[in-house]
Amino acid sequence: MDFTAYDVKAKKKIKIQDPKVVKMKNGRMAVTGKSPATGIKVYRILSKKDAQSLKK
Repeated sequence: MDFTAYDVKAKKKIKIQDPKVVKMKNGRMAVTGKSPATGIKVYRILSKKDAQSLKK
């Protein structure tokens, strides 16, 4: 599954490199990885629907 996130430094949406699904402190699921444009760490908080589809 391809995930996109907004890169603040590059000021554009990018495809996340090395995506990893993580659980945040509040219990929500998110995807974290690196930006290919600038190399910074980017996050994307998943919707409940996307989180459940990843569990299956």
